[in-house]
Amino acid sequence: MLGPSYNHTTESPGTFHLLGIPGFQSSYLWLAISLSTMYSITLLGNTLIIIVICMDSTLHEPMYFFLCVLAAVDVVMASSVVPKMVSIFSSGDSSIGFNACFTQMYFVHVATAVETGLLLAMAFDRYVAICKPLHYMRILTPHAMLGISVTITVRALIFMTPLSWMLSHLPFCASNVVPHSYCEHMAVAKLACADPMPSSLYSLIFSSIIVGSDVAFISASYTLILKTVFGLSSKNAQWKALSTCGSHVGVMALYYLPGMASIYVAWLGQDNVPLHTQVLLADLYLIIPPTLNPIIYGIRTRHIRERIWSLLTYCFFHQCTQGS
Repeated sequence: MLGPSYNHTTESPGTFHLLGIPGFQSSYLWLAISLSTMYSITLLGNTLIIIVICMDSTLHEPMYFFLCVLAAVDVVMASSVVPKMVSIFSSGDSSIGFNACFTQMYFVHVATAVETGLLLAMAFDRYVAICKPLHYMRILTPHAMLGISVTITVRALIFMTPLSWMLSHLPFCASNVVPHSYCEHMAVAKLACADPMPSSLYSLIFSSIIVGSDVAFISASYTLILKTVFGLSSKNAQWKALSTCGSHVGVMALYYLPGMASIYVAWLGQDNVPLHTQVLLADLYLIIPPTLNPIIYGIRTRHIRERIWSLLTYCFFHQCTQGS
């Protein structure tokens, strides 16, 4: 499970080798099994959410529209990194082509930028639903939702395309062993023969701007939401609003906390934080949210839970009927 040792100076510059998680080689088999399980849950859970929302006309509302897009982005995010990680941990196949490495990096960058925008859109949706309920359908029209989704995607492409381009055009003439389990930006940048500081600064500054502004607006939205909720006279209405918002806040915490910790540890704590901790942080924020998002929304959102159960029940009995 340790994999072969690589000669840093004789390998083809067109290939990188992903090291995995340094110091965890003895646990690679269990990591492969765990990742495979989590990836299966990600694919099944998010696909069920997409199918249920698309098929059920009663769920064609702004909140469920954004949830459907979030589920699709989660599948892309996990699929960008998990299959290769499983390959590394199970078979020791750590090689990844130069173009494949930067393609993986690009999808990770764009998916994470789109996800933070979607979390902001979902917070805005809850703000309008709770604080401006009479204007909900007038504000969040189908055209408005499409415009928000396109804006989020275009923002991600505009900010993240130059980042991947800057790094991919640096010369790589020395070590081609990436001390990571996927083509993480900082880990690859350190292998460049030229100064990677411009791309690294670009990554830090624009990630901070995007995430910082989104978190600020999300915080403002939920501050206004809480103010409105606690002003409601009905305790049942208060509980219902808090329960709905609680699942959203949980998803956001799962995404932002390890994500920002990963970025700033790579920059500020790389000499003080063990390498395996840095790698695990970067891995977890790409794997855990896509796995837990459908579980959180499936359990805490009654309409989604009921529709998924009905779909699974129908499929099971239909299969049994055909079999008999």
